[in-house]
Amino acid sequence: MHPQQLIPGCIITKQVLGKTRHPIIDENTVINEEHIKVLKHFNIDSVEVSEKLASGSLFTPKKMMVAGHSSRKNVQRKSRASFETLYLDTVSGYKEMFQKWQGGSPIDIYQVRKMMMPLFDYVKDISLDLFLLHKFASKQDYFYHHGVSIALLSAHLARKLGYEKDWIQAGIAAILADSGMAKLNENWLMKESRLTIAEYEEIKKHPTLSYRMVEDIPSVTKDMKLAILQHHERMDGSGYPLGAREDKIHPFAKIIAVSDTYHAMTSERVYRRKQSPFKVIEEMLKLKYQKFDYPVLQKFIDTLMNYTVGTRVMLSTGKEAYIIFIDSNQPTRPMVRLMDSDEIIKLNEKQAIFIENIITE
Repeated sequence: MHPQQLIPGCIITKQVLGKTRHPIIDENTVINEEHIKVLKHFNIDSVEVSEKLASGSLFTPKKMMVAGHSSRKNVQRKSRASFETLYLDTVSGYKEMFQKWQGGSPIDIYQVRKMMMPLFDYVKDISLDLFLLHKFASKQDYFYHHGVSIALLSAHLARKLGYEKDWIQAGIAAILADSGMAKLNENWLMKESRLTIAEYEEIKKHPTLSYRMVEDIPSVTKDMKLAILQHHERMDGSGYPLGAREDKIHPFAKIIAVSDTYHAMTSERVYRRKQSPFKVIEEMLKLKYQKFDYPVLQKFIDTLMNYTVGTRVMLSTGKEAYIIFIDSNQPTRPMVRLMDSDEIIKLNEKQAIFIENIITE
């Protein structure tokens, strides 16, 4: 029986095991709504249940929603406007949730999932918009936009890397990665200048604090917990909090590291101007072996570039153009056609000119 078909009162007749072979629900458990949420969270495809409910009445399975052709069509009809509205509502919801954490409330993982799942439904369909989430971020609420945005980017990247079921775990880990910030002095949120060395050292404690906040939540997997703890670790050991190196860093942490850096550098912040996605990618590529996992970064870049052929852009000269060709060896310096003259410019031969912005309207 698929978890979608279960109802409270069903009796599990065979122990349910997760991917790590650890039991999730024991045999003869009478399940409730929380058990059903756990099964969905761990992407369990089927469970064995009794023909009768705990009450003694016959169990009638719920009808299961099948993601067929018609449902895919409905997903494709979701407009950019509806995504923007949902995204902004989710940022507001995350802000309220974070403020509760600041007040001492524990993380409610089911509420976190409930908040993020509607946005994750868009991940397969909105393509380029995912890489332009920075355009929504305001200086004042950057932190809350950042959390939601890196969750979406990380989920999308994990999916592109082949995590067919676990990509949602990568996304949830990403939005929880900065939860430990709630335990620090809240003045840093309102700070309008660069952090001092002492303040930066304090901020570097947040991965450990985030880990402590999820450590005892059973439905947060070990993979997610490691990703939360290690999302600021770097391949050359220069990251924090442990200084872990390449082979000791969890794949989800490597995914979050790329998403986190990209969104931070492309966003307008109180003490730092935003940069063009192409300039940011150029900067990240310079550190592709020292700081980032190269296959993860390359997949991120390939995905972004696949969406940008035919896209309208603003050049550093102030002229608008269309991207007509991208060389995989120099993805940040594509060939463009000027809108006002049809002149073709090879940016790899014009190093003084670069793409200032992507135009989506």
